[in-house]
Amino acid sequence: MALNKRTIKDLLPLAGKRVLLRVDFNVPIKNGVIGDDTRIRAALPTIQFIIANGASAVLMSHLGRPKGVDLSQSTKPAAVRLAELLGMPVKFAEDCVGPVAEAAAQALQPGEVLLLENLRFHKEEEKNDPNFAKQLAALGDVYVDDAFGSAHRAHASVEAVAHFLPAAAGFLMEKEINFLGGILSAPEHPLVAILGGAKISDKLPVINNLLPLADVLIIGGGMANTFLKAEGYEMGDSLVEADAIDKARELLACCSGKLMLPLDVVVADAFSNDANSEVVSVGQVKPGWRILDIGPHTTAHYADALRNAKMILWNGPMGVFEMPKFAAGTTAIAKAVAATSAITVIGGGDSVAAVEKAGVADKITHISTGGGASLEFLEGKTLPGVAVLPDK
Repeated sequence: MALNKRTIKDLLPLAGKRVLLRVDFNVPIKNGVIGDDTRIRAALPTIQFIIANGASAVLMSHLGRPKGVDLSQSTKPAAVRLAELLGMPVKFAEDCVGPVAEAAAQALQPGEVLLLENLRFHKEEEKNDPNFAKQLAALGDVYVDDAFGSAHRAHASVEAVAHFLPAAAGFLMEKEINFLGGILSAPEHPLVAILGGAKISDKLPVINNLLPLADVLIIGGGMANTFLKAEGYEMGDSLVEADAIDKARELLACCSGKLMLPLDVVVADAFSNDANSEVVSVGQVKPGWRILDIGPHTTAHYADALRNAKMILWNGPMGVFEMPKFAAGTTAIAKAVAATSAITVIGGGDSVAAVEKAGVADKITHISTGGGASLEFLEGKTLPGVAVLPDK
């Protein structure tokens, strides 16, 4: 997948044009109130660039997984929040294609912004239907994709539409490609990758892709248990993927010099924040107890490995960090990553939540907005929404 993509700057001059902009406003909304507007804020530089260059913006996004029209999953609250962030009115169209959308798009004056209703109210969106994409394309003069979080989906607003209009990447898409692509194509060394989360099977393709590139691969979270089991340790009631033990054993045999595993762990007698807990070495997990976090010795060991890194990639928590009692390991790693002088890239929802919770998000070089997309990118997969954009 070539990564030197045409960007919105390559489409200048934009004056008098309508820019059809795919954004990722798939944000949590409860009773019409947005819980986290990070993804809306992330699109602001591209929207402001369009306005500043005398064009109008027709924004389109999906929200949730509606089966047909479901107004509880309307994008309208996102239009309200975007207007507050831009400090100007944002128009809203009650549909994303057809007469309502076309009339709203054609009425736009330079410098105005319009948000369309949820793309997934039409089943043709997820089917990458060319006729649906053609209807979307009729709303703009050029197409810009700034929705990296949807780039791994071959959907009409992501892939098919780019065949009907001059297409380019927005600033957020460009940033994601540059940072994540930089890790895969031209990493700075030492490169330290931190992988956590529940299951080794979810991260196996990423491990395989990163092992030749990384100098150190730190393993935490539930997936570390499977590696520890492969080393012969008793795991009590800890989460272990029986099917992945052989694969973990293979990885340990070939690459144990690069892999860092926990030395001590926090165990509990139940999967609960109120459970009895204690710190033990990895070989001392008692029957009926389970590992729910990395221990302080492990945290110090991992932080030490991060200290001299030139580049750090982190995807996945070190423990069950949604329970405050078992969040210490993840929080400590977040602070250790932020304290380095390395280029730091965070990919994946839980890691993003961890750096925000630890209050160090502003010290991270790049926080990816695409959970599934960043994971597939790091696996080395071709993302339809990136591949379709023309190279410079």
